[in-house]
Amino acid sequence: MSTLDTLAATIAARKSADPDSSWTAKLLAKGPEKCAEKFGEEAVEAIIEAVKGDRAALTAEAADVLYHLLVMLAARDVTLDDVLAELARREGISGLDEKASR
Repeated sequence: MSTLDTLAATIAARKSADPDSSWTAKLLAKGPEKCAEKFGEEAVEAIIEAVKGDRAALTAEAADVLYHLLVMLAARDVTLDDVLAELARREGISGLDEKASR
């Protein structure tokens, strides 16, 4: 099991946890819109660190982005496996062709 699989499983388990006992449960209790907002904030922070060129800070922000992406997905009952299946479906397809098909 990968670190992302473990994280996704932990987030899924926190959906039923007491919001006072878990940051993840607290985020999920606030609803999908708040989870999406938090993901957006973290993405912007990662962009800022990428532009600044601070490798360590970008690494930390990228970890936050991945966590908050998984929380946002969980808030809408989309699993990591769903996303991985979509990536597998796209494997071997040119990015240009895939974009044109949307």
